[in-house]
Amino acid sequence: MTSHLQTLTLPVQPRATPHPATINQREQWKQESEFFTQTLTVRHGIRKLQLDHDAGTLTIHYDPHQFSLDQVKALGREMGVIVGGAVYHTILDLPQCGRRAALALELERRLQNLPGVAHVAINPLSRTLTIEYLEDAPLTHFDLLQQLRAWGYQVREWSASADWWEKNQEAVYTAICGLALFIGWVLEHYTTAPAWIWIVCYLVAYLTGGGFAARNGLLALRQRQIDVDFLMVSAALGAALIGDWVEGGILLFLFSLSHALEHYAMDRTRQAIRALMDLRPATARVKRGDTVAEIVVEKLALGDVVEVRPGEKLPADGTVVNGSSAVDQSPITGESIPVTRVAGDAVFAGSLNGQGALEVRVTKRAQDSTLARIILLVEEAQSERAPTQRRLDAYEQRYAVGVISLATGVAVGLPLLFGWTWADAFYKSMMLLVVASPCALVISTPASILSAIAAGARYGVLFKGGAHVENLAGIKAIAFDKTGTLTVGRPRVTELISLTEQSPEDLLQLAAAVEAKSEHPLARAVLTAAQERGLTWLDADNLQAIPGKGVTAQVNGKPVYLGTAEHLRLNQVVLSPEHVQRAEALEAHGQTVIYLGTERLLGFIAVADTVRPEARAAVSALKALGVQKVVMLTGDNHVAANAIGALAGVDEVRAELLPEDKVAVVRQLLHDYGAVAMIGDGVNDAPALATATIGIAMGTGGTDVALETADIVLMSSDLSKLPYALDLSRNAIRIVQQNLIFALGVIVTLIFSAFLNVISLPIGVVGHEGSTVIVVLNGLRLLGFRPQEPR
Repeated sequence: MTSHLQTLTLPVQPRATPHPATINQREQWKQESEFFTQTLTVRHGIRKLQLDHDAGTLTIHYDPHQFSLDQVKALGREMGVIVGGAVYHTILDLPQCGRRAALALELERRLQNLPGVAHVAINPLSRTLTIEYLEDAPLTHFDLLQQLRAWGYQVREWSASADWWEKNQEAVYTAICGLALFIGWVLEHYTTAPAWIWIVCYLVAYLTGGGFAARNGLLALRQRQIDVDFLMVSAALGAALIGDWVEGGILLFLFSLSHALEHYAMDRTRQAIRALMDLRPATARVKRGDTVAEIVVEKLALGDVVEVRPGEKLPADGTVVNGSSAVDQSPITGESIPVTRVAGDAVFAGSLNGQGALEVRVTKRAQDSTLARIILLVEEAQSERAPTQRRLDAYEQRYAVGVISLATGVAVGLPLLFGWTWADAFYKSMMLLVVASPCALVISTPASILSAIAAGARYGVLFKGGAHVENLAGIKAIAFDKTGTLTVGRPRVTELISLTEQSPEDLLQLAAAVEAKSEHPLARAVLTAAQERGLTWLDADNLQAIPGKGVTAQVNGKPVYLGTAEHLRLNQVVLSPEHVQRAEALEAHGQTVIYLGTERLLGFIAVADTVRPEARAAVSALKALGVQKVVMLTGDNHVAANAIGALAGVDEVRAELLPEDKVAVVRQLLHDYGAVAMIGDGVNDAPALATATIGIAMGTGGTDVALETADIVLMSSDLSKLPYALDLSRNAIRIVQQNLIFALGVIVTLIFSAFLNVISLPIGVVGHEGSTVIVVLNGLRLLGFRPQEPR
């Protein structure tokens, strides 16, 4: 498909200073905004940017199939720039768009020409239409519905669920078609019933078997498109015109049956979304004063406190205010083991509470919860076409015209050139219309890609579109951010070294007394270590903190010094060369050393940001999957970086990097390897994530920024999901290739068989429709794709 470039002008302003007044503020705003536009420029899908500082506007030319305005805004928030103009999302059911790519493309083109529309994506398989439009657009949701209906489309509000008739009407009509066809055939050949009776039966079969196809074929013609429905109905009517009522009826029956089976099969991917929606309970118990009221989840307000009993699903995102319990977060984050949640911890809607009762303060409305946004992301991702699918879509219309031209040439040329009867030549042309139709070819890619997206969502890997499934499969090199990605992102006490008769626990107890009132990250590491060991400590008095140096306090009447070596020296604590060498040895392994002393040096506390437990295994798994280069990028010093890199098993470490240095490294990797993934925390490293072929965010339970900015999100911040995502994408592309080869092979075989009189029209229909069902079922195998068990 050819790119449809969108051009929009949006208001922009600095986040901290909405109206810069001073020269320094204006200069800072200019630098931040220029860096923002440079970061956007390297994103895939961005063609041109123009930032007008004086007017406070950003004009962006972009391909909406590769980039979204939500990503522009998320990047702006990260970098201190507010991009205005809200974008509304509307998802509609469009029943007429089953496997009709040409019709979908034409409708997309017409909708994109409407004023204020930012992006349109149609998913023919799930039969949904996704539209994004700006808040100041001169059209409303109602206007969109009216316009679509005026163009002849049946359209209604989207729902992940469907009633019985909606799911089964094609199957019912197919059954009626088959029954009427069989009765008509029996009456014609085995009874003396009047001809009009069995003709009526055949007409019923034609109407029920071809009604959907005829309506959609006429709709396509109104859009000046020729699709497979038109080809099939034309072939069936042609057969009827030459007296082959039964063969035409068989064609429509098999075509209708194929649609029904395909609809049933593809409903499996829709069930993945339906299963997500079922995770959230319909009601919640809210504490209001001394009473508890049960209300529908949609009416929950920010700040409400809800009760969650053992074994119940959490109704909203929030923070635990009372109670403790093991919570199964696997539906949201993909974590296989329940995690303990106590007061102060965040929890997510759709998680399953364990054996303890919880009271949770609501922090997000139902429509803004992580679960709701995952559902929206998955549905939108299923609407985004992969590059292979877009290329096939671009050629489908020309192919259809070619098939009709070939069939017309056969119908006219055979009688004129070779003396065929007009009836035989017309029959042959009808057969070519059927067997050369590209149904299996068109559906081969989306059936696999949509299944991969649904399978990934089930295990905590969110692909933001089909293009990212395909692009990830070609990755040859991966760059990891260090802090928060390869490491946990929180410093922990790694060693306690006492230089006196005191035990290491005594040392930690004294340090905790000094750090008890500090908010410094290293202080929290000390306090966490003391709490984990069940230690208690005295209160410290006369605390004096010296930034960058350390803390001085009185504990039990004695002065205690905690901090750097320089801090202790300034307080007359003697440090021998042996002590300094011992501390430097710890620092050489990437640890930060905290000196602790009174009138003399008591010992060291080593603190470090530890490597994630699964990091080394994940890196090894990536290499086993064929990734040629794994690089770690960090702003830390070389000593600490090399220590972490060695523990994680990466091939190369690049340290002391500024954001622009990370971009340069990613660009060099792109030059050397062609396709590169960058994985970070979704907040820092935005330029490098934007530059890479695929940007992957550690979701930390689905943070807003991670969900909006990255091409792929690992919801649980579990690095073992990364090899799973790569393996899934490669299996998806492998199945796409299998489907394409198979579909092309069937088409070529059927065409030659038709020319050589090896097959009849009904057999051609069986081959054509059978191949379509086979490629769909082959693609659906990915729904069962699971992470490999660790060896």
